[in-house]
Amino acid sequence: MSVRGAAALAMASQFGAFAIQFAASVVLARWFIDPDELGLFTIAFSFVSLLAVLQEFGINRFVAGERELTDETIRTAFTVSLAISWAIAIACVLAAWPAAAFYAMPGLLPLLLVIAASYFFVPLATVPMALLQRELDFRSNTMIEIGVVLANAAVALALASRGWGAMALAWGAFAQQVARAGIAQWRIGGRLPIPPRLTGALPVLRFGGFSTVLSALSQTGARLPELLIGRLLDTVAVGLFARAWGLAAQLRLLVSGGLATVFYPAFARARDAGEDLGAHYERVAASVTAITWPAMAGLAACSVPVIAMLYGANWLGAARPLEWIAVSQILFIALPLHVELPILLKRMRPLLWRFALDTAVSVVLLALAATVSLEAAAASRVAYGLAWLAIHAPFLHSVVGFRWSALLRVWAMSALATGAAVLPVALSYRLWAAPDEAGFVQVAAAVIAGILLWLVTLRQTRHPAYGEIHHLAAAALGRAGLSRMVPAPR
Repeated sequence: MSVRGAAALAMASQFGAFAIQFAASVVLARWFIDPDELGLFTIAFSFVSLLAVLQEFGINRFVAGERELTDETIRTAFTVSLAISWAIAIACVLAAWPAAAFYAMPGLLPLLLVIAASYFFVPLATVPMALLQRELDFRSNTMIEIGVVLANAAVALALASRGWGAMALAWGAFAQQVARAGIAQWRIGGRLPIPPRLTGALPVLRFGGFSTVLSALSQTGARLPELLIGRLLDTVAVGLFARAWGLAAQLRLLVSGGLATVFYPAFARARDAGEDLGAHYERVAASVTAITWPAMAGLAACSVPVIAMLYGANWLGAARPLEWIAVSQILFIALPLHVELPILLKRMRPLLWRFALDTAVSVVLLALAATVSLEAAAASRVAYGLAWLAIHAPFLHSVVGFRWSALLRVWAMSALATGAAVLPVALSYRLWAAPDEAGFVQVAAAVIAGILLWLVTLRQTRHPAYGEIHHLAAAALGRAGLSRMVPAPR
């Protein structure tokens, strides 16, 4: 499968997964789960995830990026993955009791135990999914991504409708891990490390040791907000923050989340062929920012009516945090593959130091802001995003060799297209109704107008991403004889 075809399939997979997750979250929030229950589940999930990040041990990146991968190496990697993952899963179960005592929240312990138990299934999918990605088998990846969210949604909705509350979400997460392991094993042909093999484990352990530290730092920055807010504020604040963060994360995954799994093996092939990675990176950055920036800016602009229409009045407290979080995502999206490419090009040690620095900045900013209010905690993510960009951009330039002039030009064109995309929303608030009074028709009309202005701006500015958008749209519409509806690039 070509990189372009794999990217299209990955985006289709993300769209399907997003649609299922989105529909389930709306139903759960409107009828079954309140902010306090979501906050309690989020604290449990974040705590276990922070420990369980050690499970993966970088095995997926090792398998996907290794130059010469033999059956023996695969069996060794799988054996290491199982041994380490199950040890960490046991540790997560044992840590549930002290964690519940630390927060002193009724109902937290059973949530911790169910979520921790789900991680026993994680290593059964790690190596199979890495092998599928290595072969650019994104049809299988699509089956996995759709299957796991279906399992999660079905179990969570079924139990929540019976009054299980936060436990419904925990069992949904459990079902998701079981489904991931089952589907991945099915697609790879039931591959297990039989007999186990530890010969040649040193390269895996060396790579995994670094990747584990890196993932731990990354998860600390990602999961600490909920844990700190839960400790400094309350479970309602955690629930509102989690709703805002989750909506922004779901939209980002919908728009560009699947591309990393496509571009990492594609960059590995370009590296092996001796191609100019800088030029490839400029094109990737152009596509990612052109598509994702307008989506996040639009989410920020429509935060109040979106929260009100989707989740109801009980969740309006998530609207302002959503604005700040969506804006912060624009900064993080500016440098795609900032982790994957340094790992691929063996620049892991300097990457580790930068991750440690940006994690420290994130924790300090969040700890200070969370003592003020929930909105201040969300706003601290924008300040963190600016610091993150300053830390990682120069380093990624030294790794990949992109041209600053080209990247800045891409950012400027994407920013212009983003402004055009959200302009109709801003005008509708002035000429039609304010955000707290805006209805579906107003928001839908503004969004459609924004999409049209966005496409026109991309084409008129000769944005590099427009050619890719035109190719995909023309191919999709061509089956219905409508390919001429999308003007060719200038």
